[in-house]
Amino acid sequence: MATNTLSILKPSVNNLTTRIFVRAAGLDFEEQDVWGKKSTPEFLAKDPADLTPLLEEPGLPKGALWESCAIMQYLCNKHGLDRFYPTDPGERAMVDSAMFYLVGTLYPLVARATYPALNFPQYAGEVATSEADAAMKAKAQSDAEAALAGPLDVYRAFFLDGRQFIGGDTPSIADIRFAATLEFLRAIDYDLPPWAEEYMTSMESTLGDAYSEPAADVRGYIEYVKSQAD
Repeated sequence: MATNTLSILKPSVNNLTTRIFVRAAGLDFEEQDVWGKKSTPEFLAKDPADLTPLLEEPGLPKGALWESCAIMQYLCNKHGLDRFYPTDPGERAMVDSAMFYLVGTLYPLVARATYPALNFPQYAGEVATSEADAAMKAKAQSDAEAALAGPLDVYRAFFLDGRQFIGGDTPSIADIRFAATLEFLRAIDYDLPPWAEEYMTSMESTLGDAYSEPAADVRGYIEYVKSQAD
């Protein structure tokens, strides 16, 4: 039995993050695709948040852990993977800040802009889940897409300033989280700035199959959804 078990949904970039990481880190893992199998009593017993990716690993206090960033941080700490998560306090703070900024600021905009196109459910309280008419929902999606430029440029101007990657010369867990997130912008044919296109190319060429193989699932799903809309 593998040391690490990941319950995943293949079309998700949140799940893609950990799928890239365990491959790039060379960790022993087993994936369980839980598409259509979540929300069962058995799944909720170990994951009451009903979220993926879910790591099951004997070193965890309750045997399971969700949230992609927390999973990567835990595995780096446990296995001494300093190349992905530096131990220097300042460098680690930069990695943490880049991930928290993504989760708190960038990803909510990505979700509002792309989830309607991907046929993913949105969060309670969003315009998309309200009784607003189709025109208002379309405007909310368009506004979110327009707002992406600001947070994206923060990565260029701050986190990547003078660096190939947030982690410096090699990708960190923040880079994996950021690059995986950008994959969803293909769903709306978002015009990424040249620096972001170059960054994604560098990430994939540096990580190789560890990136390309799981990313193919997300890209395939995006192409399928687009084909159904034509």
